[in-house]
Amino acid sequence: MIVVPDDMESGSFDGSVLDGGRAPHGVQPGPTVLRIGLGGALRRKREAAGVTRERAGAAIRASPAKISRLELGRVGFKERDVADLLTCYGANDPAERAQFIELARQANAPGWWHQYADLLPSWFETYLGLEQAASMIRNYELQFVPGLLQTRDYARAVTLLGHTDPVEVERRVELRMRRQALLTGPTPPTLWAVVDETALRRTLLPAAQGRAQITHLIEMSELPNVSLQVAPLSYGGHAAAGGPFAILRFAEPDLPDIVYLEQLTSALYLDKRPDVRHYAAVMDRLCTQVEQLDRTEEILMDIRADAYGGVAGRP
Repeated sequence: MIVVPDDMESGSFDGSVLDGGRAPHGVQPGPTVLRIGLGGALRRKREAAGVTRERAGAAIRASPAKISRLELGRVGFKERDVADLLTCYGANDPAERAQFIELARQANAPGWWHQYADLLPSWFETYLGLEQAASMIRNYELQFVPGLLQTRDYARAVTLLGHTDPVEVERRVELRMRRQALLTGPTPPTLWAVVDETALRRTLLPAAQGRAQITHLIEMSELPNVSLQVAPLSYGGHAAAGGPFAILRFAEPDLPDIVYLEQLTSALYLDKRPDVRHYAAVMDRLCTQVEQLDRTEEILMDIRADAYGGVAGRP
C-alpha cells in the first residue's frame, strides 16, 4: 500500500529505454509514470548485475531504503545518482547511459497540470500523472458523476461545495475540463465506469443543466472507448458497498495496476497484487450485478425525464 502524504513529489514519460521502448497508452503521460518506469529499468539493471540494494545505496551515498524508493518511483531522480548507479551496475554503453540520463532529466519536467499546482495537493498531482498514462480506467462512483464525464456546469457545482473564491473555482473547473481531453485524444484510454443512481439523481444543478449532464453521459457512453453502467437504487446492496474507487491499468509492463482511494486530506494508492486482485474482483462482480450496458441509455433517459423534467427519450 502506498500512502501518499501532502509532501510527496510529482515528476513525464518517454519510455525509450524501458522494456523495448513501449510507452504507456494514453495522452501526454506524466512525471509520476516516468519515475515508476525508470525505477523499474534501474531495478532490472541492478538485479542483472547481482548488486544488492546496500551496495547500490553506498554508490550514491544513500540507504538501501532510498534505493527501494527510487526503484518504485516514489521519489525523484538526480541525474548524478542515475549515472553513479549505472556505473555500479556495469552499464557503460554511452548511448544507453545517455538515454537513462535523458529520462531522469524528463522526470524533473512538470506535467501540463503544473500551472494548477497551487490548487492541488501533491497526492492528487500523482493521480493526474497516472490517469494521463493509463490504458484503462475502471471507476465506481457513489456520490458524484465521474470527473471525466462531468459537464462544465456540473464540475462547477461540485467545486463550489468546497471552494468559494470565483477565480479559484473557475481554474479548478478548467483543470477538470483539460483532464477530460484524454478521452477523445488520438490514443484514448478505455473508461469503464459504474455510477450509482444516487449520484445521477442528486440535485446539484438547475433543471436545464441537470438535463444537460445526463444528456452528456448518454453522448459519452456512445464513444467506443467509454462504457457506463448504472447501479440502480432498486438493486439494494452490491459488491462495491465499501465506497468509490478507481483501478488504473497501464500498457507499460513495468507499471503495476493501481487502485486509487481518495480521502479528505490524502489518498491511498494500492499496488500490492492481492489488494489489486481484490478490487478487480469486486469491480467484476459489480459489473455483473448492476444494469447491463445495453440498458444504460434507456435508464439515463428515464432519470433525465423523472429528475429534471422534460420528455422521456432522445432530446
